[in-house]
Amino acid sequence: MRYAPAAIAISLLAAVTSSASLGAGYDADPRAVALVEEGRIQMEAGDTQGAIDSFEAALVVDPGYSDIYLDLAEVARIEGLQGKAIHFYREAQARDPENLAAISGEGEALVEKGALANAQRNLERLEDLCGSDCMETLALAAAIDRGPSSRVLTAEAVAPDSAVTQN
Repeated sequence: MRYAPAAIAISLLAAVTSSASLGAGYDADPRAVALVEEGRIQMEAGDTQGAIDSFEAALVVDPGYSDIYLDLAEVARIEGLQGKAIHFYREAQARDPENLAAISGEGEALVEKGALANAQRNLERLEDLCGSDCMETLALAAAIDRGPSSRVLTAEAVAPDSAVTQN
C-alpha cells in the first residue's frame, strides 16, 4: 500500500507522455521520402514497374509511412489492377481510418471495377467526414457519374463461327 501513490504517479506520467506523442505528426524517414519522390517521377514518366520498385523500397526503409500505400494503389490502378489498388487503399485506411484520399481512391477503384453500390457507400462516408464540397467527395461523385470504364473484349467473349467454308 505504501507504493500505491508512487505507482499511480508513474502510471499517470506514462499515460500523459504517451498521449502527447500520439498527437504529434508522423515524420517519415528522409530516405523513404526520397524514394517516394523518385517513384512518383517514374510513375509520371510511364515507368510503372520502376515506380513500384521505388515505393516498395521506401516501404522497407520506413514501414510506418502509410502514404506509400496511396502511391502503390495509384500505380496498381494505372496498370488496371483495381483489386490490388483497393487492397492498398484499405491498408492505408487501416492505418488512418479518416484518410480522405484513401476513401476516395478506393471508391474510384470500385467504380472502375463496376461495384457502384460500394463506391456509393464510400461517397456517403466522405460526405459525413468532410462534406459535399471537399475535393475528394467531388472527385468520387464525378467518377460515380461517369460509371465503370468499358471492358476490354476478350477472346472467350467472342464465339467463333462453327461453319466451315470451302475455298
